[in-house]
Amino acid sequence: MGIKLVIVESPAKARKIGAFLGDDYVVEASVGHIRDLPQRAADIPAEYKKVAWAKEGVNIEEDFAPLYVINPDKRAKVSELKALMKGADELILATDEDREGEAIAWHLIEVLRPKIPISRMVFHEITKEAIQEAAHNTRDLDYRLVDAQETRRVLDRLYGYRLSPVLWKKVMPRISAGRVQSVATRLIVERERERMAFISTSWWDITGETESNFSTRLISLDGKRIATTNDFDENGGLKEKSTKNILLLDEASANELTQSLQGSALTVKSTEESPRTERPKAPFTTSTMQQDAGSRLGWGAQLTMRVAQRLYENGFITYMRTDSVTLSGAAISSARAQAAALYGREFVPSSPRMYEGKTKNAQEAHEAIRPAGDIFRTPGELAPELSRDEFALYDLIWKRTIASQMADAKKMQMRVDFDVTTKSGSEAIFRANGSVLTFAGFLAAYEDIQEEGATDSADESKRLPPMNVGDVIKVKRYSCEGHETKPPARYTEPTLVKKLEELGIGRPSTFASIMSTIQDRGYVAKRGRALVPTFLAFSVTGLLEQHFSKLVDYEFTAAMEEDLDKIANGEADRVEWLTRFFYGHDDVPGLEALASDLGAIDAQQVNTMKIGQDIEIRVGRFGAYIQQGSGDDRKFANIPENMAPDELTLPIAIELLSKPSGERILGVEPETGYSLVAKSGRFGPYVTQILPEPELVLDKKSGELKKPRKKRDEPKPKTASLLSTMSLDTITMDDALKLMSLPRVLGEYEGETITVQNGRYGPYLTKGADSRTLTSEDQLFTVELPDAIAIYKEPKVRRRGVAKAPVKDLGIDPASQKQVLVKDGRFGLYVTDGETNATLRRGDTVEFLTLERGMELLAGRRAWEAENGGATRTKKKSTRATKGGRAKKSAPSLTAKTVKATGAPKTKKKAASGKGKATESSNL
Repeated sequence: MGIKLVIVESPAKARKIGAFLGDDYVVEASVGHIRDLPQRAADIPAEYKKVAWAKEGVNIEEDFAPLYVINPDKRAKVSELKALMKGADELILATDEDREGEAIAWHLIEVLRPKIPISRMVFHEITKEAIQEAAHNTRDLDYRLVDAQETRRVLDRLYGYRLSPVLWKKVMPRISAGRVQSVATRLIVERERERMAFISTSWWDITGETESNFSTRLISLDGKRIATTNDFDENGGLKEKSTKNILLLDEASANELTQSLQGSALTVKSTEESPRTERPKAPFTTSTMQQDAGSRLGWGAQLTMRVAQRLYENGFITYMRTDSVTLSGAAISSARAQAAALYGREFVPSSPRMYEGKTKNAQEAHEAIRPAGDIFRTPGELAPELSRDEFALYDLIWKRTIASQMADAKKMQMRVDFDVTTKSGSEAIFRANGSVLTFAGFLAAYEDIQEEGATDSADESKRLPPMNVGDVIKVKRYSCEGHETKPPARYTEPTLVKKLEELGIGRPSTFASIMSTIQDRGYVAKRGRALVPTFLAFSVTGLLEQHFSKLVDYEFTAAMEEDLDKIANGEADRVEWLTRFFYGHDDVPGLEALASDLGAIDAQQVNTMKIGQDIEIRVGRFGAYIQQGSGDDRKFANIPENMAPDELTLPIAIELLSKPSGERILGVEPETGYSLVAKSGRFGPYVTQILPEPELVLDKKSGELKKPRKKRDEPKPKTASLLSTMSLDTITMDDALKLMSLPRVLGEYEGETITVQNGRYGPYLTKGADSRTLTSEDQLFTVELPDAIAIYKEPKVRRRGVAKAPVKDLGIDPASQKQVLVKDGRFGLYVTDGETNATLRRGDTVEFLTLERGMELLAGRRAWEAENGGATRTKKKSTRATKGGRAKKSAPSLTAKTVKATGAPKTKKKAASGKGKATESSNL
């Protein structure tokens, strides 16, 4: 029997599968995609350099044929796979069983051009039985799935490359739009708008603490119901239908009523008992796993998927990207048997539970996420083999799977109403609620948690004593408490994933990348677990809503997902669909027309938010700022980076404008004749030169005088940061001249020039590549050459100094019992538990950093270390050329037209780095 070459995506997956298949198989990893659309001009093959559409990577006029190029860092891998294929009798493609996996398999066929038999091997778990069965039951490539995935890739490229330049011109350079990332950002911005429009309303309630050790709450007075949180609308005001029927207590009336009730006993008016049944939830899909890991473990979607990927590749769970909630017959039997063995036969229903998915546009036909194998291993059995984070996620998956086949939980709810007459003669009714668990059922394995936004009080879970109508209950004390309506909660990653799933937007493989992209692009920052939009997100969302409303419409985006499903099922043609999307149809403009009409977009208008009569928030090239007035009388103020949009109220804006703005002219620099100005910038206060305005030049097209284009070599104003002892409102011209004199040349020593300058970590000397730290800022202006030479004559000592005190104590990690601290290190702020260090991410601030967020950052760092073997250094890439490194031209796609010539350029230039532009997001 000949050798069979099996190709998978990852080395970990290759090692695991290779151990199950034996000596007749060689298993190798492609390490993800081996080719893609060109990410930058250097990636475009030489024969297409001068073709207009090549930079976009899609030949629209030729049925949207994509131009695929081998990723520069995958050329050696392609050569390796070709060499292995020469000694093989069969090629088996064992990439993931979804659209992306099918597309990776197709790309491998297109690039490797095998002359041996090809087959497709699919499985949903990496166990010996599943892998061996899959190897003996292969199938052909499903080109309909490839069509759907490649349509998605072309769609995302056109969306990103056509809309991103609009944002560059009208909002800010180097930002991007994405088909799903822009819709996700819009959801977060809309929630922030709701918070900004929210007006807090106060209301009071009264409770009575009984001698029987339970609490009651006032629900009505003289026939009028007492206002509760449910009587207020989303903007914080009373609902119109509630105003006539309820009594809104203020502080004075609540205190008066409380005093009038003191000493009065309650009389039981009515009692009501009602049984309640609670059913278990379905096994995990990708979305529900991300939501539950977020709620219970405090993890983001990306971290959850990284840990789940390791569990899957090492054979512990089934495939982790799925919309399905079904379990195989063997899995159901295993879950039922394990539940009966661990909790008792009464905890298992007489017949298996079957679940149907409610997800709109379910994509795959996989099983739900569950422990791998026909007999599930308990978390305890696997504990020695799993890392801390792998164990935590496996524990959730195991419990959810077992619980899904267990009996209902039974509860008995009790509600008791009480009469009482106040001293002033008013008739009041109090109520007590209680609940007791009569049969745990599935809760014995997987106790549910209260969802965000739930308002049930803790008292409702308490058991009430037996009571009959007419019983008198003595009250120890009555008390009143004030409340304020709260704005809608910001989205967290779990709640945003849930919302996207409800809307039918995105797919299991995209949720994690959506969360990562909107944060990496600077549209969203995390405050604790909450997702807070930036002012940049407001500008981008506003522009897209006003001028591209269809493209960020929720229903339209969900409909695109449905259309991609139709293509995958063979019910729609990809070229016809892309044509309608790009060129428009039925008087509905397409992407081409929408992205080309930029004249109607007023850049100033989309980047301005009015908050007062003459006060505006503006988004500029370097961030958001406040402007008051116009013309020469304008005043400016920077917006603190950690300030959320809903916190920037009119009073706060006025306060920021009242502070020294930094637009203070200090005088004229004698040497240059330029004015020196003190300013406040994003990175602190500084002084800078004001260069003269360039002469206007005649525009040949319009005939108008305009400012000339900036040249790369034209002079830039010199700047210098203020020292720690200086401030904007006290700095003088003399101070500014001293700062502008830096760096200061002291003289030569040992053939090299010594200079003194101020840096990020304070003042220091430089002599070639040798730098020495100075002890104080005063030395910047007092140190002379002899002093510097004396310092350099001393042996260089690494200045460790005294360890800095922690910046913030976040608390104790419940799992490890280690203290989690925020510290300030050489490279900035980081969080540590004494074992793992994790740098704070963009948008994280010490002020709002929580224990949950700190634990998430540490878990993310541990996941990175697990994937990279704990290494922090990357090996240098080999520069040796491989034989046959130039790939042959690719034939047209089997699913649609594909531009030929996808190999390396003919020139012997150095390979490109493969870094892409931030103009689109694949699968977003």
